Amino acid sequence: MELKTPLYEAHVKAGGKMVSFGGYLLPVQYGTGVIKEHMAVRTQAGLFDVSHMGEILCEGKDSLSNLQMILTNNFDNMKDGQARYNPMCNDKGGTVDDLIVYKKADGHYFIVVNASNKDKDYQWMLDHQFGEVTFTDISGQYAQLALQGPKAMEILKKLTGEENIPEKYYYAVFDAEVAGIPCIVSKTGYTGEDGVELYLNSSQAEKMWDILLEAGKEEGLIPCGLGARDTLRMEAAMPLYGHEMDDTVSPLEAGLGFAVKMNKGDFIGKAELTDNPAFSRKRIGLKVIGRGVIRERQEVFSGEAKIGMTTSGTHCPYLGYPIAMALVEDGSVTRGDKIEVEVRGRRIEAEVVALPFYKRSK
Repeated sequence: MELKTPLYEAHVKAGGKMVSFGGYLLPVQYGTGVIKEHMAVRTQAGLFDVSHMGEILCEGKDSLSNLQMILTNNFDNMKDGQARYNPMCNDKGGTVDDLIVYKKADGHYFIVVNASNKDKDYQWMLDHQFGEVTFTDISGQYAQLALQGPKAMEILKKLTGEENIPEKYYYAVFDAEVAGIPCIVSKTGYTGEDGVELYLNSSQAEKMWDILLEAGKEEGLIPCGLGARDTLRMEAAMPLYGHEMDDTVSPLEAGLGFAVKMNKGDFIGKAELTDNPAFSRKRIGLKVIGRGVIRERQEVFSGEAKIGMTTSGTHCPYLGYPIAMALVEDGSVTRGDKIEVEVRGRRIEAEVVALPFYKRSK
């Protein structure tokens, strides 16, 4: 049985087309449609309900040591309020999940995990904890709203003071208020645009949703669903668990080496990430130059040689052409090479291009 976020009724009232995702009923789109929602985020602003995401507290004298062992990134130089992106590896170097860790203070960390993996991630942390540390699943207490787009900050500044807005990307203000509602304001997102994610008590979610939409009317703010969230993250080449990575894909193969610190102490999966012949793929970007749209789990060919599989693919509204990401044999192709992807018995030509496909101008 699917769960409902605190904003379920607001979505239905706004004409959201509800689908099952990560164990929750969420809007895939509204009456405006995916293309208009996507373009609103690229040119104005969009509002997403991401309350299905999970939240876990890590607290105690040995919390830092636990994070250093369980996750691939390094935390010993984090400042209060800073956020850090992380893969979490299994014993074989595959990816249990990708997540974000926030440092509230020494011995107090706030972890945000993917909805479909929340229980798995929490159990993995419990199974590998040591010393004086407590992991607590607090997902039920929080709703999460994502305000994204070039006009997102203009809208937010109508509702709160500068002291409640993080100065830098991947930072958060923990004891903030927006429109008088206590919340965590995080300068993060999954769209490739400027904006924030707000964490607040579930009971205040619908009130905050309505306040934000009203405040953003002049800026063109509209509610957006999962469809636009996916096309936006695709343009920005942001990986999605279950597509670009899973328990059999290492974070290095997925292009997440920036968040894997091999020069820190030991961590789960570290030995397996070193010169492991089982991990011989890399994530690449593909721009479709033939006719058709490429989707996930389709075979990629260089000449007659099968070199890998696509992981995600779609037609991107802002770019105006179809794109895909794929995991292919390392060294099999380079930027500018032409490859083919087999779709329903027919091969579609594509060109290997740099990632990300889209990068906002700052």
